[in-house]
Amino acid sequence: MRKPLALLLAFGLMLAAAAPAPAQQSFPKPKEYRIERGMPKQAEACIQCHRQETPGLFADWAMSRHASANITCLDCHQAQETDKDVSKSHAQYYDRKELPFGSKEFYIPVTAVVSPKDCSRCHPDEASQYAKSKHANTLEIIWKIDPWLNKGMNSEEERKAGCYVCHGTIIGLNDKGELDPGTWPNVGVGRLNPDGSLGSCTSCHTRHRFSVMEARKPEACGQCHLGPDHPQIEIFMESKHGDIYTAFKDTYNWNVAGGAWTPGTDYRAPTCAACHMSGAGKVKGSHDVTERLSWETQAPLTVRPSDFAAFPAKTDWKVERDKMKSICLQCHAKSWTDGHYTAFDKVVQEYNEVYYKPAKAKMDELVQKGLVDSSKYFDEELEVEFYELWHHEGRRARMGAMMMAPDYSWWHGFYECKKRFNKFMELADHLIQTNTKAYRYPNYPGATGSTEKPPQIFKK
Repeated sequence: MRKPLALLLAFGLMLAAAAPAPAQQSFPKPKEYRIERGMPKQAEACIQCHRQETPGLFADWAMSRHASANITCLDCHQAQETDKDVSKSHAQYYDRKELPFGSKEFYIPVTAVVSPKDCSRCHPDEASQYAKSKHANTLEIIWKIDPWLNKGMNSEEERKAGCYVCHGTIIGLNDKGELDPGTWPNVGVGRLNPDGSLGSCTSCHTRHRFSVMEARKPEACGQCHLGPDHPQIEIFMESKHGDIYTAFKDTYNWNVAGGAWTPGTDYRAPTCAACHMSGAGKVKGSHDVTERLSWETQAPLTVRPSDFAAFPAKTDWKVERDKMKSICLQCHAKSWTDGHYTAFDKVVQEYNEVYYKPAKAKMDELVQKGLVDSSKYFDEELEVEFYELWHHEGRRARMGAMMMAPDYSWWHGFYECKKRFNKFMELADHLIQTNTKAYRYPNYPGATGSTEKPPQIFKK
């Protein structure tokens, strides 16, 4: 017997009502950058234009604390019309009607070079501390002590590709009034900027994220502090500090505000920045890396920072050592910290007295007797041997001991010092005994660099 149609329809409606509603499909919302806070129309034009033209640059800025604080391109790049480094090519964009912002109403004079003086408008203490540091003044330092520059033993191209990338260029303009490609781009720590300031904050806080996290990691320092003559990054990674960093860096709280990054809470073992710059305990943070040093381990003869003739520090090494010890004491006992410095001081004495001073006396004797010609450098084997004794092995021995990397202190350091010292002394004594002048390489390559100290740096 067939059921009435009305009954079947009613039963069907009951089933439909009881059945769960079909789930709504979840579509991801497209990421969108929205300008919702007040800013000049010129600043908005910069952001919208670079969003299209240089999306990587824009993305970095959009993720930065600067963007969160409504700090725009203009806050860093805006210049005065009379500034000599105002970009003329950038100004031409405002005459292009086919562009969305190609009209004069959006024009603002800008420069590509953002200097510590510019950053000081918001970061005055950091800029002031940095200006006193060896980083900011490194061009003056190397021109005082470096035979590669003072003896013209490398070419301008070699300097630009190597030395000046880390130490900095003297930013110049070409005959068209634009930044000279021979000196720009450059983010060297001792760069001389058109506004007269020294340095580049983006050496460590790279554009356009300007991340405090990035500058706290040892890899930031390792951009320059590496290699045979100053392998701090390699030394750090060998040390117990570096081992702990490698194992636990994913647990570090990298983004804590400046002055609040706390050992034991935010990180387990220190990085370069933690020891040399960040605050801890009663020690305040500083952008002057010359602080907290009690020896100049990069100098030929290890001296106190205040006795480093190329750049005498206006510090008391005992005060600065106590600051560094205070950093150590955040994690180590006093006996451990004191014992480490006692051992390090003995390493310094060993290097100075056993290796450097006898070798320097022998080199002086060779020059005094006319057996080595000091008018140039590196064109005689003994000059190279002496240079590498202190500039390579000697530094590694001292720095390895300071940063607790035994392989660098011994096998890359003192072991190599012994080999170099013996070879140097044997060659030197042979010349003296036979009264023979050292052989000079007649066609030394690339020795075409200027020997004139840059007047922009030494005008004072």
